[in-house]
Amino acid sequence: MTNKKSLTLFGFFALTASMVMTVYEYPSFASSGFSLVFFLIIGGFFWFLPVALCAAEMATVKGWDTGGVYTWSGHLLGEKWGFAHIFFQWFQGTVGFVTMIYFILSALSYVFNFDTLNTNPLIRFMGVLLIFWTITFSQFKGTSFSAKISRYGFIIGILIPAVFLFGLTIAYFLTGGTSLLTFDLKTFIPDFSKVNTLVVFVSFILAYAGIEASATHANEMKNVKRDYPIAVLVLVVLAIILNTMGGLSIGSVVPADKLGLSTGVLQGFKGLLAHFGPNLDWIVRVIAILISMGVLAEATAWVVGPSWGMQVAGKTGLLPKNLSKTNQHGVPTQFLILQGIIVTIWAAILTFGGNGNNNLSFFASMSLTVIIYSIAYIIFFIAYLALVYKHDDIDRAFRISKSKVIQYFFGLSGLLFSIIVFLISFIPPAQLQGSNAPKEYFMILIVSFILVIFVPFIIYHFMRKKNPLPNGVTMPNLEEEEENAK
Repeated sequence: MTNKKSLTLFGFFALTASMVMTVYEYPSFASSGFSLVFFLIIGGFFWFLPVALCAAEMATVKGWDTGGVYTWSGHLLGEKWGFAHIFFQWFQGTVGFVTMIYFILSALSYVFNFDTLNTNPLIRFMGVLLIFWTITFSQFKGTSFSAKISRYGFIIGILIPAVFLFGLTIAYFLTGGTSLLTFDLKTFIPDFSKVNTLVVFVSFILAYAGIEASATHANEMKNVKRDYPIAVLVLVVLAIILNTMGGLSIGSVVPADKLGLSTGVLQGFKGLLAHFGPNLDWIVRVIAILISMGVLAEATAWVVGPSWGMQVAGKTGLLPKNLSKTNQHGVPTQFLILQGIIVTIWAAILTFGGNGNNNLSFFASMSLTVIIYSIAYIIFFIAYLALVYKHDDIDRAFRISKSKVIQYFFGLSGLLFSIIVFLISFIPPAQLQGSNAPKEYFMILIVSFILVIFVPFIIYHFMRKKNPLPNGVTMPNLEEEEENAK
C-alpha cells in the first residue's frame, strides 16, 4: 500500500491544478472576444468559488476524507445518490480524456508537420488509443508516481507556457503590436439576446470543473485541515487570472473566424512571434511539446482521481469484487482497464460520429463532458445545501461562514449555474460549420445522455440487491471498510 500521508501542500495543489488549469482551453475563451473577461469573472466567482468552498467544507468533516463525493452525498442524501454522484464525476472524465488527447494530437501534428494525425479520423482514433492506454498503464505504480507527473507537468506544461505567453503578449504591445479585440463596455458585456452567447459559456464552466475531484486524495495530505482549504482557494484566484490573460493574449492576434479550437493556442504563439521575426516557428514547436506535456499531466491526474472514489464505493459492494482489487501499490488496475475500454468506445463515437469534422468532434466531446459533469454538480450542491439545512451541527475544520445566509448564497449560486449550464449544453454552438453539423451535434449529445443517465441507478439497484447493507444502515462505515480491505 502507498503512504497515506505522502502528499504535501504543493503536491496536492499541483495535482489539483493539473486537473483544472489548462492552456489548451484558451482558444475557447478567445472566441468570445473581450467578453471572455465577463464570463470568466462571473463563472469564477459565482460557480468556481462556490464549488471550491463547498468542497472544502464537506471534505474536512471528520471521517469524510475518504471516498470524496461518494461519501459527502452518501451521508447527506443517501447512498444511492452518493454512488450516482461519484459515477457521474468519474464517467465525465471518460469523455474528457478524448478532448484532452485531441489537443495533444493537434499539437503533435503541428510539431511534426503531419496533418493526417489531426484530419484523418482513423489515424486520429488510433492516436487517442495509443496515448490514453500508455497513460493508463503508467498509473499502475500508484499515487506518489501520479503526483510526481502532475508536479512536473504543471510546471513544464502549464506554468512555463502560460508565463511565456503573457510575457510575449506584454512585449508585443510594448513594441507597437495592435490587438484585434475591441476593449470597451459594449464588447465586455455579452449580447444575451443571442442564444449562442449562452452556449459559449459552457466552455468557461468546463475550464473550472474538477476542483473537487482531487478531494478523494485529501486523506493522503500531511495536514488536510490546514492545507486543503488553502490549496483550493489559491487555485481559484490563480485560475481566474491565468485564464483571463491567456484568452486575451490569443484573441488579440488570431482572428475569431480563423481560430481553431484544438490548435488555437499554437496559432496565438505563432501570431505573437511573427511580430518579432519571420524565423521563430521553431519556438512554437517547442511550446507545443511543452503544452502537450501539461495536458498529459492533466489526463494522468484524471485517470487516478475519481477512480479512487469509485474504488471506495466498490469496496462497499457496489461493484464486482474484481474491479475493487488493487495491486501492491494500492491501484485498482482492473477498474482502470475497464475505464480504458469505455474511453475507447467514446473515442470511436466522438471521432467517427462527427464524420471527420474536427470542430464538431471537439465541441461534442466538450459539451458532453459538461452535461454529465453538470449532473454531478447538481447533486453536489443539493448535498451541500442539505448539510447546511439539516446537519449544520456536524463538526468540520473549515466553514465558508458562520452565517447561514452566506452558506446558502454559495450553495444556491452554484446549483443555479449548474442547472443553466446543463440546459444550454444541448444547444449547437454557432461555430459549427456545415448544414448537417448542428443536427449531428445534437444527436450525439442526446443519444449519449440517454445512455448514461440511468446507468448508476441500475448498477446500484442490482449490486445492493446482491450485496445488501445491514438492517438500519443507510451508508457504509468507510473507515471500517478500509480496515477490512487491508
